[in-house]
Amino acid sequence: MGTIDLYTAEEICRTLGQRCRALRLARDLSQSELAARVGASLSSIRRLEASGSGPLELLVRVAQSLQVVSQFEPLLMQPVLTIADAERETAARSRRRAARRNKVRAATPPSSP
Repeated sequence: MGTIDLYTAEEICRTLGQRCRALRLARDLSQSELAARVGASLSSIRRLEASGSGPLELLVRVAQSLQVVSQFEPLLMQPVLTIADAERETAARSRRRAARRNKVRAATPPSSP
């Protein structure tokens, strides 16, 4: 378990915002320039960098603009399965029925003459 596993959601968002800021500065871009590149308002970029808050789409557009969107790849790609894994997965998805049980019938009282 890495240290990121111990972060709260707010800490992860704040860290993402800080990372976006560091990447922007490394590319010598102002917040205004980044906002223009991604089609967002300056206040949205400021909020993203300060607290990590904002729409997910904004984070994706910023990552694309800063050329780091490939770092999302582990989240987006399906794991590669071996043939044996695929066969097990297919078998697990096949329809299953419960075992047939004998019904216990209640005894009917004898009819009166």
